[in-house]
Amino acid sequence: MSNVTHQGSLSADSRASGNIQERRGPPVSAMTESRPTGSGSVPGAEAAITVSHLRKTYGPVVAVDDVSFSVAEGEVFGILGPNGAGKTTTVECVIGLRTPDAGLIRVMGLDPHRDREGLHAIVGAQLQTSALPGKLKVREILDLFHSFYRHPADLEEIIGSLELTEKKNDYYQSLSGGLKQRVSVALALIGNPRVAVLDEMTTGLDPQARRDTWQLIEHVRDRGVTIILVTHYMDEAERLCDQVAMVDRGRIVAIDTPEGLADQAGVAKRVRFAPSKPFDDRLLTDLPGVRSVEHDGEHVIVTGSGELANAVILTLAAAGVTAADLHLDSANLEDAFVQMTGRHIHEDQIGRAHR
Repeated sequence: MSNVTHQGSLSADSRASGNIQERRGPPVSAMTESRPTGSGSVPGAEAAITVSHLRKTYGPVVAVDDVSFSVAEGEVFGILGPNGAGKTTTVECVIGLRTPDAGLIRVMGLDPHRDREGLHAIVGAQLQTSALPGKLKVREILDLFHSFYRHPADLEEIIGSLELTEKKNDYYQSLSGGLKQRVSVALALIGNPRVAVLDEMTTGLDPQARRDTWQLIEHVRDRGVTIILVTHYMDEAERLCDQVAMVDRGRIVAIDTPEGLADQAGVAKRVRFAPSKPFDDRLLTDLPGVRSVEHDGEHVIVTGSGELANAVILTLAAAGVTAADLHLDSANLEDAFVQMTGRHIHEDQIGRAHR
């Protein structure tokens, strides 16, 4: 877990955080004006973030080992892995909170350390832990962070869009976990960033609060913001991310779309259905990608890969057979992670050493 104790924009971290003083940025007055946000994820879009051969160690422990990836402008890019995999250290290097031992990083063409003024103006971050004053009201916190920028976002628009209007006069310490996350998102967006880094946003939240937070992330994406989403939740990455980097023991084991990673797992899909009338099994066994056809009472189970369900349904329909009570079991990111690493994502075999 990160020891950076403030959530919100990088500029606010530089001004308000207690234990990253050695990494404070320049005065807010020196910041450059933020540029317009992108219009969304577009195939072939230029890279908003480039990381090449990143390495970071803590004494003898290698936390990040030769990590490379790129994020297209307007994309939601997930970094998925167990606790201790090196996810947080990676993004802290990307946003300039930590100095890598080796590697190249560019964020909208800026070097996180040489171009800190420009970076602070275009990047917002929601980090793992919070040190916001509990006895300040929500509106007071937002006003404070809003004042750190020369060209901030419209505060009333952010308050309204994140449904904080009725809570803006409440003390921060009285908020639920879900509402505190909304405040964190507001602080990440308050500088009108082009890039947002959201680190383990839903850890510790109840199921409803998690779903609400997912909607907030989708709202941020719809604003045209490029997002790095750090998570160890498979369902979160599957729902929100355009691309996912699977990280284990400080290294990236695969990068692809959630669907592409699931396909890489090599775990067969299964379609189970009750046919409206008998048919010759060869009708389905001759289809590309079908491995087997089995019978279980009145149900038929087809195992295979690719667009299995569509192929089965269309082939049966052409033969005048209706597939009732249809169920599809397909590979997911959990299957992919197990297949590629040999362990489940929630197995904490490395402790917290890799952070």
